[in-house]
Formats: sequence, C-alpha cells, structure tokens
Amino acid sequence: MTATTEKKPRLTTSAMIASIASEGQRVKAAPFGKALVELGRERPEIVGMTADLAKYTDLHLFAQAYPERFFQMGMAEQLLMGAAGGMAKEGFVPFATTYAVFGTRRAYDFVHQVIAEENLNVKMCCALPGLTTGYGPSHQATEDLAMMRGIPGMTIVDPCDALDIEQAVPQIAAHQGPVYMRLLRGNVPLVLDEYDYKFELGKAKLLRGGKDVLIIASGFMTMRSLEVADALRRDSVDAAVLHVPTIKPLDEATLLREVKREGRLVVVAENHSVIGGLGEAVAGLLLRSGNAPAQFRQIALPDAFLDAGALPTLHERYGISAEAMVSQIKGWLG
Repeated sequence: MTATTEKKPRLTTSAMIASIASEGQRVKAAPFGKALVELGRERPEIVGMTADLAKYTDLHLFAQAYPERFFQMGMAEQLLMGAAGGMAKEGFVPFATTYAVFGTRRAYDFVHQVIAEENLNVKMCCALPGLTTGYGPSHQATEDLAMMRGIPGMTIVDPCDALDIEQAVPQIAAHQGPVYMRLLRGNVPLVLDEYDYKFELGKAKLLRGGKDVLIIASGFMTMRSLEVADALRRDSVDAAVLHVPTIKPLDEATLLREVKREGRLVVVAENHSVIGGLGEAVAGLLLRSGNAPAQFRQIALPDAFLDAGALPTLHERYGISAEAMVSQIKGWLG
C-alpha cells in the first residue's frame, strides 16, 4: 500500500484579496462605514470624502445615508487630501478614505504641507495596509507607518478588529488634529470583545499575561498574537499579549511597565516593514529610556518589495502567519 497525503485546496485569484479572518472566525461587516454613519447622526460637521474607492473602503454606507455630505474626488489622491484640508479649514471634520498606498506614497506632500503643517482636523482612513492584499508592491502599503510616523503631530492608529474600529471612529473624530488610521474593510474579524477591551486613543492594553514571552503587537497581528499565545500554551510556554492600537503617540508608560518585568523574551509583531514601524518605535523608546531587555526580537515584513500571490501563502512566506510566528518564537526560546 502507498501512503496518501492530504492535498491542500488550490487557491484561486480571490485569495489575493481574502479576508484576514481565520476559517470559522466571527466577523462583522463594514464596521468603519457603520460607525461613521452612526456618528454622522450626532455630528453634522462630519463629511465623507474618497478617491473613487467608496465601495472598497466601506464609505459607501455614509454616502447612502448622507449624500449631501459625501464628496467623490475621482482618482486624484492629491486633490483628495488638499480638498480635505480645505474642508477642515471651513470647520468640517473630513474623513478621507482611499487605499493606504495612495494616501501615503501618492499624496504624501499634500498630507505633510496642506494638512499636518497646519494641524488640520482631517481623518485619513486607508484600506489595504501592510500585507492585506496579494496584488504586489503597487498595492501593498508595507511602509505606510514609517512615512506617517515622520510627520510632526500626526496621530496614527492601527486597529486590530471590528470592535477596535467601531470604538476608534468617534475618538479620532473627537481628537483635534490630523489622524492616519489603517483601515480593515469588508468582513472584519471580531476578537477583542472576549477580553473586556475598550479602545482608548493613545493607550496600549494588556490582553493576557504571561511569564515567558511578551508579544507587543498592533493591527491584525494582535489577533494573530492571541492565536500564537494559545498555541504556545499547549507547549507549556506562557505568552503575554500587549495590544498597541495607537502607534503615535506611543503609550510609553504601559510599554515600559511591561518590558521592565524581567526574564521574558520581548517580541514586537507587526504587519509592516521591519523598517520604521512599531518595532523600531518600541526599540527606540527602550534604548532611550535605558530599559532595553536582554532578548528583543521583531516579527515584521522584510525590507523588500513583496511578491504577488494568495494572502495565506504570502503570510506564511513572510513569517506573519500564526504558524510561522509560533515557529520563530520557539526558536528564539531555544
């Protein structure tokens, strides 16, 4: 008799834009769009603006609810950001949506000069951050945090799931000044409600404790880190998970308090290039404060132009799948 092996299902083109939700995981549809519609009822000064991507950033829900407060700027991201700055000067609170590559790389000078230099009240909510699409470097915003972190006065939010997004929307609207929020769209996983979690702008939250490893994460990598902690526990490794939804400004007090607990491997996990994101922000804080841990590691995307392909394949290839993270952490622990 010959042994038989199970074949994995052949991935189709749709896997290039697949949901980041695991099979069977709870999801919520369009949390950003629904939260903005709800907020719009209370705040008539909020307007929605996009560069031909309302449907693909869930802003179409706001457009349907408030057509007179929705502005379609066409495929012109520089115009989008410039016009959003003008709207803010007139007392409106514009939520400007596009893909992260276009909102950062294509419109950077307009964000920098028109919006940030004058501290205007524009909320940039940008979809497909990091490696959340398989369409190659033209659509993969693997360096967006590095670019936006360099702008003075820019607040940066990287939400984990649907709950994070729903609670972040009114808080970034209430914040005075420019905000860049990475946007998860469509069917977004729902995980943080199991951890008695509430989003607070500028605050990191310890979701679970652990004596062997501290995983510091943002975005959907927090969701992955929670899966990793469960897997490590089965091998008698106790992992803590600290969620950092606000990348700038960092919650320095919470980060330092958790890192000062000696004897733990400290790992920063992020859906971003190893250059200029959360990992380097945390490393810089620890070095400047004199609190560098004995063991510090990063799980991040490489400093490279990434391949096109199916998202599950790419996440495994570049080390940000749950399975790849478990393997890396076990290796570091020896």
